[in-house]
Amino acid sequence: MVQQIPLMISQSIDVLTHPNEGTFEKYERSGTIAHAALYIGLAALIAGLFGLVEGPLGFVRGILGALLGFFIFTGLVYYIGKQQGGTGTFDEVAYTFSLFNAPLQVIGAVIGILVIIPILGQLIVLAVALALLVANVYFAYIAVRSSMNLRSQQQAMVTLGLAFVANVIIYILLSALSFSHCSKNDTLAGKMKALAVATASALTFFTKILNYLLTKFS
Repeated sequence: MVQQIPLMISQSIDVLTHPNEGTFEKYERSGTIAHAALYIGLAALIAGLFGLVEGPLGFVRGILGALLGFFIFTGLVYYIGKQQGGTGTFDEVAYTFSLFNAPLQVIGAVIGILVIIPILGQLIVLAVALALLVANVYFAYIAVRSSMNLRSQQQAMVTLGLAFVANVIIYILLSALSFSHCSKNDTLAGKMKALAVATASALTFFTKILNYLLTKFS
């Protein structure tokens, strides 16, 4: 599976330099969820090397957080896209999104080094962060239309919009629940267990909210 990485890098370059549905559709069936996880994990690993000031635990947490965040968001895109009439698979969504998310993640981490430069470096990092945010939204819009086969602009925007809102809600819930659990679990194993419990609780709670929202926007 590791031998897929050079191919994915080549595909990422094509996607980033030729951002259109046709480009994404060429590669959407070239890999699986496992390939997406490997690619995103590798990007998080590289990005983490630029933030080792947080220590080994922060390094590991950064990688796991990147993977969890990626699959929560793409999972939401897939689920909501299905409710909007999409016909893609989770493999297609995850693989397609990884092709632009991973390289942009690395670019952001590399540019982030400039934050050590007083004022000017921080302004550059802020500008790049905003540019990367816009780029992620732009590529995500194309990717969701391609991977979920959503030809309607409204369907694609609703899918991405609800997925984003849902992602923010889940992140807030996870942060709050993890904090409350971790106060009683100081070990790494305890924190991982707390994160699992928090994730399950948040997803259960949010499923009810999401089903309600879908009835309003479908």
